[in-house]
Amino acid sequence: MKFKEKLVVITGMSGAGKTVAVQAFEDIGYFCVDNMPPSLIPKFIELIHSSGKIHKIALVMDLRSQVFHNEIVDTLFDLSKPSNDFHVMFLDASNDVLVSRYKEKRRSHPMDRQGRILDGIVKERSLLNNIKGFAQEVLNTSSMSPNQLRKKIQNQFNDNNDNSMDIQIMSFGFKYGLPVDADLVMDVRFLPNPYYEDKLRYLTGKDKPVYDYVFEQPDTGKFYTKLYDLLSYLVPRYEKEGKPSLTIAIGCTGGQHRSVAIVEKLASDLSGDFNNIHVSHRDLSKSEGTVNAK
Repeated sequence: MKFKEKLVVITGMSGAGKTVAVQAFEDIGYFCVDNMPPSLIPKFIELIHSSGKIHKIALVMDLRSQVFHNEIVDTLFDLSKPSNDFHVMFLDASNDVLVSRYKEKRRSHPMDRQGRILDGIVKERSLLNNIKGFAQEVLNTSSMSPNQLRKKIQNQFNDNNDNSMDIQIMSFGFKYGLPVDADLVMDVRFLPNPYYEDKLRYLTGKDKPVYDYVFEQPDTGKFYTKLYDLLSYLVPRYEKEGKPSLTIAIGCTGGQHRSVAIVEKLASDLSGDFNNIHVSHRDLSKSEGTVNAK
C-alpha cells in the first residue's frame, strides 16, 4: 500500500495514554480515527488520497477487539514501505501504573473483563509484542502527565512549529448576557459611559473619538495597567499548564463603547508578547432591543 500523506499510527497498552495522544494530534490538524478495523484502512487511505484535502492522518490501532490482532500485524507490515511517510508510536507504561489508572477510572480491562486488571494487562502485553516491533518510537508514559504527553506530541509533530495557546479577546454587553465560553471576565461598567455623550452615542469603541474618550479617563489608565499586568502573569501559566485556548471577555453595558475600546488596545498590546491573538466584538452590531448576533 503506497500513499503520499503523512500517517501516524498510535498503538500500545490500554491506559497508556492513546486517547490523550489522538486528541493532541487532532489539535495540530491531523485527521484522526480511533479503532478503525484494520481491513478498512486501505480503502480509507484511498478515499483520503482521492479527496486531495487531507494530508496528515493519525489512526489508533489497538487490541480492544482481539479478533483484529492478526489483521493489525498484516496492515502494519503493508503500511511500512520505505516510500511511505509512516510513523508508529507505541505507548507503554509499567504494570503498576496501568493498574492504578484503571482503578481510578473504575473500568475493567478489555483483555479480561471478568477477571483481575493485572491479568488483562499481562495478556495484552504478550499479544502486543509483535506489534511493538513495528514502532519507530516507544514512549513510556508512567511518569508523564496528560499535559506532558500532549506537549511532547505537539513539539514533535506540529509542522507549524507554533504550539502557543490561542487567545480570544472578546467584547460583549452585559444586557445581552454573559458569554458562556469565557474563561476570564472583566467588567468595565465602572468607567464613564460614552453613550451619554451625544457626539459619541452612535459611534463605537473602534472609532477614534470613542477610543480616546475611554482612555482619557483617569480610572481607565489605572485599570488597564493592572489588567495587562495580570494577563501577562496568567497567560504563560495557562499555556504551561497545557490549556489549548483562552477566552478573555471584557464587558460593558451594551458592548458598543468601553469594552470594545479596551479589547482593541489589549489585543494590540498582547500581540507583542504572545502569538495567536484573535479579536471578536460579540455585540457590536446590536442596537437597542436587538438580540441577533453579528
